[in-house]
Amino acid sequence: MAKRDYYAVLELERGASEADIKKAYRRAAQRFHPDRNPDDKSAEDKFKEAKEAYEVLSDAQKKAVYDQYGHAGLEGGRGGGGGAGMNPGEGFSDIFGDVFGDIFGGGRGGGGGRSNGVFRGADLRYELELDLNQAVFGAAIEIDVAKLCECETCKGSGAAKGSNPSTCDTCNGAGQVRITQGFFQLQQPCPRCRGSGKIVKNPCDTCLGQGRVRRSKKLAVKVPAGVDTGDRIRLGGEGEAGRNGGPAGDLYVEVRVREHEIFEREAEHLHCEVPVSFATVVLGGTIIVPTLDGQVALKIPAETQSGRVFRLRDKGVKPVRGGARGDLFCKVMVETPVKLNADQRELLKRFDASLRKDEGGEHSPREEGFFEGVKKFFAAGTAK
Repeated sequence: MAKRDYYAVLELERGASEADIKKAYRRAAQRFHPDRNPDDKSAEDKFKEAKEAYEVLSDAQKKAVYDQYGHAGLEGGRGGGGGAGMNPGEGFSDIFGDVFGDIFGGGRGGGGGRSNGVFRGADLRYELELDLNQAVFGAAIEIDVAKLCECETCKGSGAAKGSNPSTCDTCNGAGQVRITQGFFQLQQPCPRCRGSGKIVKNPCDTCLGQGRVRRSKKLAVKVPAGVDTGDRIRLGGEGEAGRNGGPAGDLYVEVRVREHEIFEREAEHLHCEVPVSFATVVLGGTIIVPTLDGQVALKIPAETQSGRVFRLRDKGVKPVRGGARGDLFCKVMVETPVKLNADQRELLKRFDASLRKDEGGEHSPREEGFFEGVKKFFAAGTAK
């Protein structure tokens, strides 16, 4: 099977920077990693494909060869790397150190060395339901989020008051151990200290040595005007607390707008149906229609047909990412009179009869046109 273009695999434009390449691979790794898709063989294949693309595009020499010759250049041995495999002397874990550090915790510390058991806290997601008015005009809303926070008793160390964690004697505080599998040397979290590099012999009574406790926290969310279902608001540092002094994760507030009883939203525009009496659409008149800014008068011309749409400019939504405010589209729906008394029924019959006396169908152009079409349809069928 022919290989896909490496830039297409990572959804990048040619000429992408090193930082863009790394970010693109992080996204692909998070999405397709086998640990997150245990029963999806296609995800595993896509993960391997993204890994191969990253190995080439993150290497300046290989990238230059690939940009000039494509896959054939790598297969031909140009660039001194012998293809898209690992460079001589490059450890398997070194390839992934920068990429997976932010995803699974850890990663490289300052100066290119491994972090000493410092882990970033997990990101959290919160679904926020909004009324249409709140989404259109913005709002300040307080939410309550349950998350892992730093233990106030031990300040995140996990050790009881008056004691300190000791260095793990299995990994010597590195938090990582190296194992050899054939020609490869792999690096994985220390099984004893679980990557922290430290052992808590006298655990804190509050967090039981975990350094974090679960509790609720009230947060103020400023909802910008114009948001819609699917938009996300990021609250930096409001995710779960990190471990061993690591930074906290982020909280992503996902917006979901409730259905409105009158309006239906379509991007920056709003739509609604307006019931209008038979007399108003025949004779013309003015009706009052609702908008999110208040009521407005809408002039209905005489002989307006049911289903006609009127446009009220600048009565829609101003997009959150900028641009002109949308419009409100009002669809006229003629309301059929109900519960008529005898006199009203008689008047309506007389009115209908008076319309039918006139020949030519000038009072009901759509009805006349419809039945003419029906006649032509059956005439054509008979001719066959």
